[in-house]
Amino acid sequence: MISRQLESKANELLGKYPLLALTGPRQSGKTTLAQRLRPDYKYVNLELDENSDFARNDPHGFLTAHQGGVILDEVQYVPTLFPYLKHYTDQRGKTGEYILTGSQQFLLLEKIAQSLAGRVALLQLLPFSLTELQNAGLSPDSPEEYILTGGYPRIYDKNILPTDFYPAYIRTYVERDVRQIVNVTDLRLFRQFLTACAGRAGQIVNFLELGNVLGIDSKTVKSWLGILEASYIVFLLSPYHRNFDKRIVKSPKLYFFDTGLACSLLNISTTDQLNAHFAKGALFENMVITELLKQTLHSAGTPAFYFWRDSNMREIDLLMEEGAKLKAVEIKAGKTINPSFTKNLYAFQNLAGAQQVELFLVYGGDTAQPRTDLRILPWDQAAGIAMQ
Repeated sequence: MISRQLESKANELLGKYPLLALTGPRQSGKTTLAQRLRPDYKYVNLELDENSDFARNDPHGFLTAHQGGVILDEVQYVPTLFPYLKHYTDQRGKTGEYILTGSQQFLLLEKIAQSLAGRVALLQLLPFSLTELQNAGLSPDSPEEYILTGGYPRIYDKNILPTDFYPAYIRTYVERDVRQIVNVTDLRLFRQFLTACAGRAGQIVNFLELGNVLGIDSKTVKSWLGILEASYIVFLLSPYHRNFDKRIVKSPKLYFFDTGLACSLLNISTTDQLNAHFAKGALFENMVITELLKQTLHSAGTPAFYFWRDSNMREIDLLMEEGAKLKAVEIKAGKTINPSFTKNLYAFQNLAGAQQVELFLVYGGDTAQPRTDLRILPWDQAAGIAMQ
């Protein structure tokens, strides 16, 4: 079994809080981690009607039957349970009584904020990171292989081909999960929307353009994009908030939590297809940013990630804000370093003035090149930026 970086922090927090909540995409390994943390805990899956009906209709009786030492899986299906969990854990005053999991982040976070604030430790578990795969001796041979395969645990644990895994995952997501989050009447059109988003990974979101392509209004685009965010399919990267230049772009950029999923939606299944595809550079950028996000979240950190683009189209792919310090990361899929790769880094550093800015270039090659004014890293060492 591949070890999860988050495990030690989760174990620590179980000794400090009555409840631990693990959120993340469906099949990212939340249940496996919960059972690894506490193998002796009773497991209750709230996706099953018999369990959710019991918890919904008689929450007091449900928690009386499951007192402490319990893993409650997909707990967002029974939001009425949260006030009772608060009452029960307050009464008993013990730590580590319940482990909660959920794959719909906004709903779960809202209920936690309303009912369990101060009583629950919240951690986010994404699919395997490159670091976790490297530690398990499963390093991909190339960035292209990793982009295509993605990080979902079942692909590695069960030796399932990505071409088998992702179509089934997408079907389950569209046909079941989407309906449970919101009433989408045209699932075929929603699937087209999902594919259109994959083709725009790494791009600034243009709600009007996306709506025109699919024949839906901007309000629907925003609503459906919210569904994808809520279920850990995509995330939005905001433009940097410091006003170095008044003519900066103000719309967010769109990324997928897993590039293997994005490739499947785009019908990219081989390295040759990926290398020839218009989205190759964007998917490489997506992969690197997601790796840094995983490294931060799996260390129980709070990512402050942004991008920067001005009216002259000068852009920094990723800004990581850490207190008064900024890490500026430029990401290029090319395997040979070109001097043009770094020009925007230096332009941004000049604009930032007195603010401390560390410069990084991540590229598709395999050799690190430490320089006096910036660090050049190969794709498989990018996670180290978040560790410094």
